[in-house]
Amino acid sequence: MTSVRVVFFASLRDATGMADCQVEAHSLPVLLDKMRSMFVAEVMTALTADNVRIAVNQQLLAGEQHDLTLQNGDEVAFLPPVTGG
Repeated sequence: MTSVRVVFFASLRDATGMADCQVEAHSLPVLLDKMRSMFVAEVMTALTADNVRIAVNQQLLAGEQHDLTLQNGDEVAFLPPVTGG
């Protein structure tokens, strides 16, 4: 089985109510499907918003990489938009 660590930052940590969790998933689409059973629709909407970035092992994904195969021990991070002044 492929176990990945999923990390939530800032407002997404608040939305999910957790900083991280372990999920069994061999690809990003499977991970998102499993997360749909973990979280209510409003949380999934926040996690999959167009302005949320996803990083795997601290590397930001580009659009065509969202069907990426995951390896055991990978870290998948959900990063909300950053504002600054």
